[in-house]
Amino acid sequence: MFDYPIHIPAFRHWARHMAAVPKGFLRYHVLELLNERPLSGSEIINEIGRMTGGCWKPSPGSVYPLLAWLQDNGYIEEVPAQESGIKRYTLTAKGKNLLEEQRKIRSHLRMEKMTIAPPLYGLWLRIPSEHAERIHGTFRRFFRALLNLRMSLEEKFSESAMEEALDVLNEAAQKLEEIEKKLRAAI
Repeated sequence: MFDYPIHIPAFRHWARHMAAVPKGFLRYHVLELLNERPLSGSEIINEIGRMTGGCWKPSPGSVYPLLAWLQDNGYIEEVPAQESGIKRYTLTAKGKNLLEEQRKIRSHLRMEKMTIAPPLYGLWLRIPSEHAERIHGTFRRFFRALLNLRMSLEEKFSESAMEEALDVLNEAAQKLEEIEKKLRAAI
């Protein structure tokens, strides 16, 4: 999946062992997934794991009580079982309304949080502060551009825009990897 050197496992370990899943994250993503197609609890768990690149996979102890709560409150309903007998759920009209409310809240929060430092800013703690300020400013601009691009692609998907963005991101990643290799070679 990734062709990165050793740093990714350390990040995954860090991400898995901190309580960094924002409140409402799971509910929102379950609603989004069930809006796309009927899914079972285990399919939801696997899909969220795929969406997060394997960094986070919700536990059954989180997903199944949430599904029960959503069903008890009329936001989802069970889809008649097919031959497999697997219990799948889909959104009700009330669930679609809740999803729309959640999307509005998330959009509003995204706009407010664009100027807040992303959690990765802490990775720059060991460099001189005058350089850290420059990196933070550039990183903030980069993070804002990524969020804006994501929102625009969600609103109006374009294959060509996505390909162009991937080219830019791959080129930037390659150049950063080359800089890192030079630094390692100099050690």
